[in-house]
Amino acid sequence: MPASRSTRQAARHALARLHRMSSLEMGGVWLIEPMLAELAHVVRFDFGGLLYPSSDGAVAAYVQDGPLLDVVADSFEPHILQSERHVLGRSSHDLSGAVAHEYGPKLLRELIQVPLREFQRSDFFNVVARPGEGTEYLKLTLRTPQGAGVGTLFLFREATSPLFTPHDVANVARLEPHLARILQSGECDSDQSEIHGEGLLVVTPAGKPLWLSPETEALLAMAFGWRWRWRNGMGLPPALLELLRRLNTTEILEVPALELQTAQGWFSVRATRMAAADHTQSPEAVALHITRRVARGTRLLAALLALDLPQRQHELAWWLARGLSETQTAQRMGISIHTAVYHRRQLYNRLGVMDRQELLGKLGRA
Repeated sequence: MPASRSTRQAARHALARLHRMSSLEMGGVWLIEPMLAELAHVVRFDFGGLLYPSSDGAVAAYVQDGPLLDVVADSFEPHILQSERHVLGRSSHDLSGAVAHEYGPKLLRELIQVPLREFQRSDFFNVVARPGEGTEYLKLTLRTPQGAGVGTLFLFREATSPLFTPHDVANVARLEPHLARILQSGECDSDQSEIHGEGLLVVTPAGKPLWLSPETEALLAMAFGWRWRWRNGMGLPPALLELLRRLNTTEILEVPALELQTAQGWFSVRATRMAAADHTQSPEAVALHITRRVARGTRLLAALLALDLPQRQHELAWWLARGLSETQTAQRMGISIHTAVYHRRQLYNRLGVMDRQELLGKLGRA
């Protein structure tokens, strides 16, 4: 069925907004949610996901709300990874292999390396694909211009939805450099962020969880993904165990800390000793304080996208709102100072503001 006029117009606006997002030199996996929201206007899908290298060197996973959330942890189990490699030729978690061999969007039905009946009997299908209801997906490996892997993007359609069409695949292929640019790590400055959650986990010196505050489980799940499974009674993720080891083996006064970044923000974990009230009856415990920070740019980007500015005015407003002078902004945009002044006047006239302070007010002081 041909797309309606309103659908085509929404797709054009989304394409323009994706282009603006890719031009801001502030990319990173923290942009996955707004990126998927815009991409959904161009290529329809039920939910999306991203596998990417996390700051601790492991593979991290982001999945939008949907049935796949419940089986993400299972997809990392060794026997499931082995089954996936058998039926698809390569595990989706193998980013280096995908970067070396996969170019352009790939559909699940194109990746299957065994007869369909064998695929449907596999552990991968029965543990991950079928329960996750993502019976069809489009997979795209994203790279930097230098060829380094940014991550693997997945767009899922559930069993009740139609299959992806060649037109869908072509649309995603055209967007590939923009999507890679959006998710490529840019100027990552945790100082330009704001606190969005704090929690406390109390453990033994060996790492056995004793108590956690109500918000802590959600924070740890965002920070460590499938490696944090409190409800399943598993131990701490390796990075937290290493943090405890540093605390237990050092005599220095500095508090051991762990810093990592995921699609949900920047996370800081600090480890401090907690002396027991009665040293004769109970062992010492350790308090793990976790803080989540989210880039202020997230709120600023949302405000700018809502204004639907022309490309140059969008870029100019971004840099002005982030405190750059007109000279610095001109350098960022690769234009002369005179051109920057012209675009600034156009921007102020369009928004009905007189100066930078009024511009910040228009943007909700993001």
